[in-house]
Amino acid sequence: MKLKFLGGAEMVGKLGMLVENQGANILFEYGLRLVKKEPPEFPLPAPKVEGVFITHSHLDHSGAVPLLVQQQDCDVYCNDLTMEVASLLFRDSIKIAKAEDYSHILRFTENDVRRTLENFKFIGPGDTHSIAGMEVRAHSAGHIPGAQMYEIKGESTTLFTGDLHTESTRLSYGAKPVKCDNLVIEATYAGRNHPARKKSEALLIQKVREVVERGGTAIVPCFAVGRMQEVMLILKDLNYDMWVDGMGKVVNGLYLDYPNYLRNVKDFKMARRKFQPVRTASARDRARRGQVIITTSGMLDGGPVLHYLDDQKDNSKSAVMMTGYQAENSNGRMLLEKGVIETPKGISKIQCEVMTFDLSAHADHDELLGFIKGCQPEKVVLMHSDNREELAQDLEGDYEVFMPQSGNWFEV
Repeated sequence: MKLKFLGGAEMVGKLGMLVENQGANILFEYGLRLVKKEPPEFPLPAPKVEGVFITHSHLDHSGAVPLLVQQQDCDVYCNDLTMEVASLLFRDSIKIAKAEDYSHILRFTENDVRRTLENFKFIGPGDTHSIAGMEVRAHSAGHIPGAQMYEIKGESTTLFTGDLHTESTRLSYGAKPVKCDNLVIEATYAGRNHPARKKSEALLIQKVREVVERGGTAIVPCFAVGRMQEVMLILKDLNYDMWVDGMGKVVNGLYLDYPNYLRNVKDFKMARRKFQPVRTASARDRARRGQVIITTSGMLDGGPVLHYLDDQKDNSKSAVMMTGYQAENSNGRMLLEKGVIETPKGISKIQCEVMTFDLSAHADHDELLGFIKGCQPEKVVLMHSDNREELAQDLEGDYEVFMPQSGNWFEV
């Protein structure tokens, strides 16, 4: 079996892995790399493929699929929840591209999103599909609701993880190892371990209480897909005036439309009732006087969070609670390093308290090692990482380790 990464092997973002077998090609992921104030970056162009398999909806894994469908009219394989959320994100990408004047670079349109939905082929956990002389089976990947790994059976068995999390969270059950000959695994957190999950959750709850009790507002910026819902579950037992704003409101509804992908539907319904959604200008005015606000965007680069930050930036009683990775050049990274953010009005100094909480949906270094051991592979391919050498050092001697560069063929 021959493999080639079209992107995302040596970096996080624009992931795409091409598999060639008996003269036929299939693709796993076709994502975008998004950098603040810059047009999206695409993977390398794909040759003719029999179909593309998406592990989950995040744009670094799925964002270029409408362009692929535009060019090839190929089938798109994933589960129903992933397709629903991905189409929401595709349309948001088009909206942002128009607003920032790079539609000519994004190159796909609403018509291409519709064609992607028309070409959708369902494959859910435990399901198998025959394609290009191989059998592809889906397994749950943890990470976010609907995230899947794909087991590829040809002359040998290869597992492609996409993003995975092995620890169960309030939102999703953790991924379990799948025995394979070759393991193609993300290494986003190579060299880094997370603090104990329950400790991070307890610290967040404690800090929210502290901020509200001293008369401030707790602003919790979140990614719309996965993180907002996780934080809602963590804070659902607090009896405060709590709000949610941004695209995550729509995702909340989609998760309840497909409840079989949630760990605990009853808890999520309870959490959704505790948080009032911002749907109108008057509701946003009320939310600005609220006690807890969970809102997009998670990296502070746009969205409703900027309104709430502008309200509270000089209030020492209030706090901004970062719950996700802050990319280089993002407003979130700038806030953590310099205490300022960039807004349409210019540079704004944030005087309220700023803190971070590790609620990652990725397996950390030690969890990756445990997952690899459980899969019992002979060969391990590390990808989707800018620090994969850290993991390779702990694998050498026990496995044949590959760290391919995007654009180069290799065999497993």
